[in-house]
Amino acid sequence: MNLLDIIHRTPEPEPWAEGEKIAWDDPVFSGRILAEHLSQEHDEASRRSELIDAHVDWIHSALLKGKPSNVLDLCFGPGLYTSRLTKLGHRCTGIDFGPASIRYAKKIAEKEVLDIAYAQADIRHVDYGKNYDLVTVIFGEINVFKKDEFLQIAQKAKTALREGGTLLLEAHTFEAVEAIGDSAPFWYSEESGLFSDKPHFCLIENFWDEEVQVATVRYHIVDATMGAVSKQAWSTQAYTEDEYEEILHKAGFKEIIFHDSFGEVEDENFWLIEARN
Repeated sequence: MNLLDIIHRTPEPEPWAEGEKIAWDDPVFSGRILAEHLSQEHDEASRRSELIDAHVDWIHSALLKGKPSNVLDLCFGPGLYTSRLTKLGHRCTGIDFGPASIRYAKKIAEKEVLDIAYAQADIRHVDYGKNYDLVTVIFGEINVFKKDEFLQIAQKAKTALREGGTLLLEAHTFEAVEAIGDSAPFWYSEESGLFSDKPHFCLIENFWDEEVQVATVRYHIVDATMGAVSKQAWSTQAYTEDEYEEILHKAGFKEIIFHDSFGEVEDENFWLIEARN
């Protein structure tokens, strides 16, 4: 791409038409996003350690009642939840498709002698296994999938859970997704960053599709030395509480419970949804 491609861009892209999700599985990009996951300066890729500690404490104490349990973490990133839960006596499995994060998680597990099974795969297509007490999808990851994919993932989670097990979703509120789509365009420059190791500009546009209730964010990354342009985009599906409940009931879950947050940890951008098998 070049600068003219920015001028001639589609004014309002169709959801998911320009990319399903930022290239988390690209080896080079995956290495850069790992640094963001591990940063203690923000909560954008993963939460900071203090907040993750509070989340894990709620899962361990309030949800699992301190009982050693079999846990599957979907889209686990660098294993920040699975490593903590394993230290509390739970048996954990993680599935993700970011190669650098998986290497990091495996390295930490080996260093700390933690028996955790990690797999690199797309959660839409891989088999989850059986007899889990808890399946988790944290930090709004379920919203990056299309509605039919959300249902498919929920159905697979139900099949993977034992009778009485729980699917725990930390899912975006409708208002949080709509706010993403309604955000004003902006740009920034960096010597190096998430999208490039070289000096670059990043031009960001946000779109809200009212008809299908999807926010799309488009990034044009301009190499400051060569003028070359690359593009990334991702879309996020919004759901009302009723729509979350409808999909989870359709997947076969018997009881759906909405929590405002992980215990006393407040975050108005997310619902914590407990779907019981």
